[in-house]
Amino acid sequence: MISAEFLLTSLVVILIPGTGVIYTVSNGLFLGWRASIAAAFGCTTGIIPHLTASILGLSAILHMSAVVFQVIKFAGVIYLFYLAWSMWRETGSIKFDSSTTQSGLLRIATRGFLINILNPKLSIFFFAFLPLFVIPEAASPLLQMLILSIIFMGLTLLIFILYGLSAHGVRRYVRNSPKFIVWLQRSFALTFAALGAKLAITEQ
Repeated sequence: MISAEFLLTSLVVILIPGTGVIYTVSNGLFLGWRASIAAAFGCTTGIIPHLTASILGLSAILHMSAVVFQVIKFAGVIYLFYLAWSMWRETGSIKFDSSTTQSGLLRIATRGFLINILNPKLSIFFFAFLPLFVIPEAASPLLQMLILSIIFMGLTLLIFILYGLSAHGVRRYVRNSPKFIVWLQRSFALTFAALGAKLAITEQ
């Protein structure tokens, strides 16, 4: 049975702005609602490997293996710095556009997938988070964890889409202010860099 505590905790965790939220919002602002939905799907699918690892208990191995953890962590750090550099480099050149092609949407979704899959903290988080809401007396704890994981992913997708659509909704208020657009792009770039730096200095 799905508890209200699980739903409330999941909502709090998902609503906290992180790399996925920032990425989805930036796409909603600059590339439109289709791009924000693609970003939301990408970030959500990036959760699947971590949830799978948690369900199968592989995250325990990841937690014990400092080398594996560090390799994945710094791959994520490098990727976040790359996103920051790309956005800073394109400051002033990104235009508001709603006609993103299918290949462009796939590229956006792929980036979102990489953002989350290269964050090993998610595996550790789910390994500690999901078991809290599994009933020990359940006939199949594994099935219960799977159901909880699907619900968590569904909530993530829904909330990320709402974030993206909300960002798309305010586009018309900022699109005619070039200075504000430049400031916004640089803010997103610095945010990605800050998140990368935070991940780099965080201990396992």
